[in-house]
Amino acid sequence: MSSTYDVRIWTIREYKGRDRKTGKDRKTYRVRWEVAGRECGETFQTRAMAESFRSRLVVAQREGTAFDKPSGLPEPMARELNSRTWYELSVAFVDMKWARAAATQRKSIADALTTVTPAFLGDSRGAPSGEDIRRALYAWAFNKSQREADPPADLAPVVKWLKTNTLPLTEVANAATIRKALDLLATRLDGGPAAANTVARKRAILYGALKYAVELRYLDAHPMDFVQWRAPKNEEKIDRKVVPNPQQARSLLAAVRDKDPALEGFFACMYFAALRPSEVMHLRNDECELPEEGWGWLHLSGSTQHVGEEWSDSGEMREDRELKHRAKRSTRDVPACPELVHILRHHRQEYGKPGGRMFNAPGARPGPVSKSTYLRAWRQARGKALTPAQQRSVLARVPYHLRHAAVSLWLNAGVPATQVAEWAGHSVHVLLKVYASCIDGQDEAARKRIEGALGTPEPDEVSETDG
Repeated sequence: MSSTYDVRIWTIREYKGRDRKTGKDRKTYRVRWEVAGRECGETFQTRAMAESFRSRLVVAQREGTAFDKPSGLPEPMARELNSRTWYELSVAFVDMKWARAAATQRKSIADALTTVTPAFLGDSRGAPSGEDIRRALYAWAFNKSQREADPPADLAPVVKWLKTNTLPLTEVANAATIRKALDLLATRLDGGPAAANTVARKRAILYGALKYAVELRYLDAHPMDFVQWRAPKNEEKIDRKVVPNPQQARSLLAAVRDKDPALEGFFACMYFAALRPSEVMHLRNDECELPEEGWGWLHLSGSTQHVGEEWSDSGEMREDRELKHRAKRSTRDVPACPELVHILRHHRQEYGKPGGRMFNAPGARPGPVSKSTYLRAWRQARGKALTPAQQRSVLARVPYHLRHAAVSLWLNAGVPATQVAEWAGHSVHVLLKVYASCIDGQDEAARKRIEGALGTPEPDEVSETDG
């Protein structure tokens, strides 16, 4: 705000006149003051109201509060007058992020804002059900493309109620309100505790939305910076119990080959080359360097995300994006061991389409294999390849655990962490932080190095020390 301390406050002026409707005599009282040479005024029906308003101006002036030039009011009063509601801010935040955000990030922002909005609701009279509120926010209010049309008939009353019943930002900034929102982030809909990484993700989005309010000068400072709230600890290390060993991985691939042979190569890319599922879906025939003998290469150029048609710019269920944590046109080269080369050569011969994707939806349907298809194949493979006890465990619970197995295998084989990070598309810091618990043999090797540094004492020296 453009502000000034050049303020003069005058006495209240009384005006006499007649009421236009009743014709009776009446008095009005005008508070007059000057801000940076510009005269300001406010008229009241009673002297008491005028004196109360004038006293607020006088107190602000005496306490050294700056006055806002456009409105002529002390800055706290000007912010209160121009305050936006949480609904207005959150919708503006979604619109600001939309153009540069991937579809998955758009969904994540909508999910987080939907989670915290109940903490920022005002009057509960006539409130819709919690389920209707969540649906109206997630499916319409926090989706810019859906908001281009009127809300569905069943959600229109809910949206109308939300627009007038979320708190102004001056009240949102209250510490107790912020704490309530943070507590909602840490709680699932069923009342149980949310996962630590989910809490961290949603907290970052809430922080970003309120930071946007500071950027727009709706708030003077970030309210979350003044709240002592401890988020649940996030265990980022991979649980080694989810990681299949080579024998278990090959058994799972064989089970896939028996039931869905067109998907064996899909999962083999994840286990032997540490590809993410989205990277396998994006992989094209001409990006696979597969010699008849020896090692080959996979030249990755992007990823294909399952996002839902309502969140993508194209209106398609899937969206092609750049590689994770990479610039739009960057690539990543990953070596393909001879076993993977053999599997992919067979796959390309049987199912590949020249110039197209390596892994396509079955039948005549265009596009990559769907998420539901490969997840169903994986569940069936676990049921065939694993014992009942292993099926009940977390071992290879999801296909992504094959990627964990690949990275762990490379590290345990002694491949330098910098090289593993480059192949896997990680930073070295994240790689060692996430996979530290999956590296076997490190403690034993460390003990041997310590023994070598200390030196082994001769038997005579030990006897003399004991004596």
